[in-house]
Amino acid sequence: MTYCLGIITRYGIVLAADSRTNAGVDYISSYQKLFDYSVSGQRIVLLCSAGNLSITQSVLYSIDQDLKTEDIENLHTFPTLHEVARYIGNKIRDVQTRDRPWLEKDGIDFNCSFLLGGQILGNEPGLYLIYTQGNFIQATPETPFLQIGETKYGKPILDRTLTFETSLDAVSKCVLLSIDSTMKSNISVGPPINVIMYESNSFLVNNQLKLRVGDPYLAKIRRLWEISVRDAFERMPDVEWQHYLNPDADEDVFTD
Repeated sequence: MTYCLGIITRYGIVLAADSRTNAGVDYISSYQKLFDYSVSGQRIVLLCSAGNLSITQSVLYSIDQDLKTEDIENLHTFPTLHEVARYIGNKIRDVQTRDRPWLEKDGIDFNCSFLLGGQILGNEPGLYLIYTQGNFIQATPETPFLQIGETKYGKPILDRTLTFETSLDAVSKCVLLSIDSTMKSNISVGPPINVIMYESNSFLVNNQLKLRVGDPYLAKIRRLWEISVRDAFERMPDVEWQHYLNPDADEDVFTD
């Protein structure tokens, strides 16, 4: 399993992914899950992958082969990100059609998903989640983040802190805390962590990093976050048990 997330705001996009892949508790390896297919000055195309590694690698291989053959449609020929998302969805379907029956035969999980983020000249930035069936959805100002992989542990902080008006620096911190929260609760997610921050209408990827095991910044934010969470917990008021035991209390206290 892995964890990837993308966040879009008024100011740009941040995508991040861990690199852990495991096929059991005794076989853990790392594979890159965040890829940059951008053409500076023309289009920003960022892609995250999660799910069955053989399926995602086959999709990425097919995408790479199309880029080498300039006379056919590829990531650099479509005029909108929506069409890029449909193209990637079709690639997923092609690989699934070929490999899925054999994976199902042996009870192997064949599911995969991708996050696509970026901007093409003449269009607004966009962020898409492409499902294993090849269909997709787009992030909106009301729902500015999308996740794939092991999503549940890193979602609460996103729900509580993010809006479409959040600055990119704040988004980047939130992304790393979301990933760290997931790593804390699930050993199937782990470093190296890859992060790319793209500023709207710049058509350049100027900010990217790779945080490895033991990185001082990862250790620092984990320590400070745990201290902050414990402090917030200690400041929460105690449960007012007597209020709920009082027969004169509001009878509807437990209703929704």
